[in-house]
Amino acid sequence: MDITTLDAIDVHVHVEQDSHGCHSLDDELIDASASYFKASANRTPTLSHITDYYRSRSMAAVVFTVDATSATGHPALSSEEIADEAASHPGVLIPFGSVDPHAGQAAIRRARRLVTDHGVRGFKFHPSLQAFQPNDVRYYPLYEALAELGVPALFHTGQTGIGAGLPGGRGIKLRYSDPMLLDDVAADFPDLTIVMAHPSVPWQDAAISIATHKANVYIDLSGWSPKYFPPQLVRAANSFLRHKVLFGSDFPVLTPDRWMADFADLKIKDDVQPLILKENAARMLGLAAPEKNTEETREP
Repeated sequence: MDITTLDAIDVHVHVEQDSHGCHSLDDELIDASASYFKASANRTPTLSHITDYYRSRSMAAVVFTVDATSATGHPALSSEEIADEAASHPGVLIPFGSVDPHAGQAAIRRARRLVTDHGVRGFKFHPSLQAFQPNDVRYYPLYEALAELGVPALFHTGQTGIGAGLPGGRGIKLRYSDPMLLDDVAADFPDLTIVMAHPSVPWQDAAISIATHKANVYIDLSGWSPKYFPPQLVRAANSFLRHKVLFGSDFPVLTPDRWMADFADLKIKDDVQPLILKENAARMLGLAAPEKNTEETREP
């Protein structure tokens, strides 16, 4: 991928429908999420639609689904199919895989195949939707495999629109997405790159502390319009975490067009904007050579 031709890299893009017309979630959860985000665009875009959308904007997209088969009973979309199709558009799509953490050794074997046979560049986890506590040592062999493979793990953190407004939130538990659970994982697997997705409300300060303390942890800015970002997140992104925050939209429920329009009003420093929009992601994904860390520091 020639990153010099790109204006931005969106590290958080959901594939919600495959080429057979199957959806990533059941209709009730899709409708609840769309209502939560007030999404008016196509709620279940195919990978072909995503490719055209991002190519027309000179952006690359990290694309993935979430395998929550055990927790939801809903069949997951095929990460293999997503990765194989993404290979036809290497200048636009960067495929991440997803495995069901409850599958144990089968998940580990599949993760290895996704990387070695299908070119997957990382993995997406959604602890609340997948119903697992990420710092439970039962899942450590999976993280060990990802660290050995040299690919990052992107974890949903904070509140989720999936199940929002439904009785009991459809049984989805927010506590699994507390970023402090990932502090254990980051400490125990220092060679594993971890991306904490979203402003981690109601645990934003915890996420900032973890990203500050752990060199292997990033924050992506997806899932919220920038005009609603917590002020402490904006301050951190503009200063001491300037090399640790990544542009992400949460397409299709939040589009890059809406995100970019609101981001322009944040008064992010001119020299920080290219870091957030592209350069940090390129380094995290191994698309660019590592740079000397010139982060600002602050008193603990």
